[in-house]
Amino acid sequence: MTTSTRGAARVPAVLVLEDGRTFRGRAYGAVGETFGEAVFSTGMTGYQETLTDPSYDRQIVVATAPQIGNTGWNDEDDESSRIWVSGYVVRDPARVPSNWRAKRSLDDELERQGVVGISGIDTRALTRHLRERGSMRAGIFSGEALAPEAELLARVQAQPQMKGASLYEEVATKEAYVVPAVGEKRFTVAAIDLGIKGMTPHRMAERGIEVHVLPATATAADVYAVDPDGVFFSNGPGDPATADGPVALMTAVLERRTPLFGICFGNQILGRALGFGTYKLKYGHRGINQPVQDRTTGKVEVTAHNHGFAVDAPLDKVSETKFGRAEVSHVCLNDNVVEGLQLLDQPAFSVQYHPEAAAGPHDAAYLFDRFVSLMEGQRA
Repeated sequence: MTTSTRGAARVPAVLVLEDGRTFRGRAYGAVGETFGEAVFSTGMTGYQETLTDPSYDRQIVVATAPQIGNTGWNDEDDESSRIWVSGYVVRDPARVPSNWRAKRSLDDELERQGVVGISGIDTRALTRHLRERGSMRAGIFSGEALAPEAELLARVQAQPQMKGASLYEEVATKEAYVVPAVGEKRFTVAAIDLGIKGMTPHRMAERGIEVHVLPATATAADVYAVDPDGVFFSNGPGDPATADGPVALMTAVLERRTPLFGICFGNQILGRALGFGTYKLKYGHRGINQPVQDRTTGKVEVTAHNHGFAVDAPLDKVSETKFGRAEVSHVCLNDNVVEGLQLLDQPAFSVQYHPEAAAGPHDAAYLFDRFVSLMEGQRA
């Protein structure tokens, strides 16, 4: 439930966590109530790309950067057709946006899209709490939604957990569409939309790839109807343990030995297709400054992340799977979480982060070139 008001900045608001801790501040964006999993993102910039990333579906995002909204909101940097976060938490919202591309303020856009937020709270204390206790269900309440804290807490605790949530079909396209190659067309890729960001097919198009973006419910027949040189599985929200359909589709692709590339949710789908398990991280990786080592080159990359689940695969050995040998290709240097997988006997690999760099550093852009190399090798 949301209502709009131009005086939102003067309306009291409260954030209630499922363990009973509360933070009081002021309404930011729409006034009303919202629920989701409280998570924190460590990016110093790129809030527009974060808010429009479908992988944040049903999550209340806490910005760890103290001031948010300086560059306002423009219409070029959206990564999808709408804001997907359930709620937004900031400490010090910018009073006036200052960017030549800005069309309106962040506050105005949150209000326009009915996104309930809160400002003026100690986001550092909140982030430390989530790191210690883990990501958890939460609610933001303002205006007429305010009530005694015990009542608000009960409403938060009645919400579904993120573990076990099947969300990828909520955010995926319902109709297939094509992103044409930039310049000469070299390859055709079928991209399975599990929550794809707009920059991802654009990065492939820059490399001469015509991208056919297909719904999450696509079948193997749908994929091979476009005569693909490669198949791509995108990022997306929710628990990968619920994604039996995408796992079955990826299994069919692997059986045909078509070059395959997956990112984020796609990495978890590959893990499941290879027989590995997945698990929920305590508080996840979210932001554009996560250190990852490419174990095939030894290079350390600064990367953009948004995931609360991970693949449970051994770091210290090559694993035997029904599709041949597989190994962990990338690892997070903060906590040794699996950040990439690759098959050694056929052309398939994946990473757990965002090489499209929207927003984020460009250290991982080479992964799209690696995908191109796989398709070149298969064609040869």
